[in-house]
Amino acid sequence: MYGTLKEKKSIRSAFGKALQDVGRENPNVVVLDADLACSTQTAMFGKEFPDRFFDMGIAEQDMVAVAAGLASSGKTVFAASFAMFATGRTYDQIRNSICYSGFDVKIIGTHGGVTVGEDGASHQALEDISLMRGIPNMSVLVPADCRECEQIIKFAANNNGPMYIRIPRTNVYDIFDESYEFDFTKVNVIQEGTDVTVITNGETLAEVILAANQLEKEGYSIQILHAPVVKPLDDSTIIEKAKQTKFVITVENHSIIGGLGSAVCELLSCYYPMPVVRFGVNDTFGESGKSEELLDYYGLSAEKLAKNIKKQIDRFRLVK
Repeated sequence: MYGTLKEKKSIRSAFGKALQDVGRENPNVVVLDADLACSTQTAMFGKEFPDRFFDMGIAEQDMVAVAAGLASSGKTVFAASFAMFATGRTYDQIRNSICYSGFDVKIIGTHGGVTVGEDGASHQALEDISLMRGIPNMSVLVPADCRECEQIIKFAANNNGPMYIRIPRTNVYDIFDESYEFDFTKVNVIQEGTDVTVITNGETLAEVILAANQLEKEGYSIQILHAPVVKPLDDSTIIEKAKQTKFVITVENHSIIGGLGSAVCELLSCYYPMPVVRFGVNDTFGESGKSEELLDYYGLSAEKLAKNIKKQIDRFRLVK
């Protein structure tokens, strides 16, 4: 499914191009932005379809309320802003105006996680997945590379209902080849392994793959699951694969509270109780710095992950 990680590309540009594609295919698609069209890349859609693009200004709450109104009249609406503002500033409107009625609005949160970088804590959404997965009727998706992002946007345009799609600021590695097909119902088994099952998504998938490659040279066997859909979670695959190892590790560019790690803990505690170690941001705000420095600072770089995964495997090997 994946090869050597070589080239990084702009996932935001992939999002913008995918929006153009769905705009050409479906004249019912409209796009809203909150004065960030060049950063989110919705400007691509706006340039081609100016009559279906609305810049709402620095007013995310108004943007989401208008999105709900457009959806109530039968439109398929994509509403984009930085993840921090697209979810935090607009929670009430998303919950009560979109999800309660099940309107066909796709909230796009770009610039998610600590990799927003120098903009610092005020712009680094570390709670957005937690906020969105807690709302009834809301689906939550986190693509890992450009190919998957394009497919998720096209899936969203062709499937009714509220969705939150999280996209990072940084360029990401190409992970999936041309044979990849996004499946809303499935977790992807990236590779099999016997020491630990590592579950991740988004830009940390590449870091986990690189860490696993390093650990393989040291005699460790890492099973990797990619969960692009955090809600609804593919329960059966996660349980099946977790049974093959002694414990599970989750890795996410998000708070360890309420995100992917919490979703996995909730699932396994009910149906297959076993140890779960969560790697992410440990109940703290972000810092300002270069994106790669922050990944390393919070233990999410391939180097830090390899070190910490190895430490956990060695610890569980001592448990009889």
